[in-house]
Amino acid sequence: MRFPLSRPSMTLYAGLATRGPAPDAPGASGVRTMFLGTSTLLVRDSRTTLLIDGFFSRPPLWRIATSKIAPDLRTIDACLERAGVTSLDAVLCAHAHYDHALDAPVIARKYGAPLVGSDSAVKVGEGYGLPSDLLVTAKDGEVFAFGDFRVTPVHALHSPGDIAEGAVTEPLVPPARYTAWRSGQCYTFFLRHPAGSLLVHPSANHIPGKLSSFHAETAYLSIGRLGAQSAQERESYWHETVLATGAKTVLPIHWDDFMLPLDRPLRPMPFFMDDVTPALDFLEHACRRDRVTLVLPTAWQEVDPFGRWR
Repeated sequence: MRFPLSRPSMTLYAGLATRGPAPDAPGASGVRTMFLGTSTLLVRDSRTTLLIDGFFSRPPLWRIATSKIAPDLRTIDACLERAGVTSLDAVLCAHAHYDHALDAPVIARKYGAPLVGSDSAVKVGEGYGLPSDLLVTAKDGEVFAFGDFRVTPVHALHSPGDIAEGAVTEPLVPPARYTAWRSGQCYTFFLRHPAGSLLVHPSANHIPGKLSSFHAETAYLSIGRLGAQSAQERESYWHETVLATGAKTVLPIHWDDFMLPLDRPLRPMPFFMDDVTPALDFLEHACRRDRVTLVLPTAWQEVDPFGRWR
């Protein structure tokens, strides 16, 4: 029996959370990634550090439902310190929903890093007082150079069931209701480095044929609300992301409850919001069939995304 706030059990998927390739092992690529819940991902090498989204405040459900929200500066600082972030070269914003953009301008301002995203993300940054020279609207397919990384934002679609559709058209000043952070344009990010190529796909949807000209060894793939989609839609999603790019390792993201703090182990969303089990069952099947390695990333664990997964 499912109670309103009960959650899927992750016991069946414990074997997927295997230890990844150590970033300091002999023969390591020199690139390191760290998953930090939702679609927040830290990517760095010896010279350059990039952050995708950087959502750390994670306000609880009761606050989201009953009041306005704002970045939690103390939590942001604690998470950045725990992740070992001392500088940033860019903050890449996947779209302007609060679970992607609530903290991003604060972090960009803290390190003097450009906030790269949509017109909506830029409006969020303006409302937070970010100077114009740190606000960068990304064009579809534009290539940004950050050290040895070449970052290409590619237009994408939000997963079905967007709770705050539309664009942010005026500077957004927090605190505000969570729906003020409207999605705007969504992005997939391709990160190319001499060591390899990485796909970060933060929304479980696709534009047919959009990614066919890109290649990635490893894919961080959103499965938020994928379990609510049909079997045919899940298969199309797999073909248009993983198979289209040739990725040989897949790490699911955006499956955890982003209303719980990051100082606890990640837990899936309650059933009334999402059911992650059909999505993970599908990924296990598709990975076995197509000889792709499936790894459930562990928060705060730094790995070499181009190393040999165990």
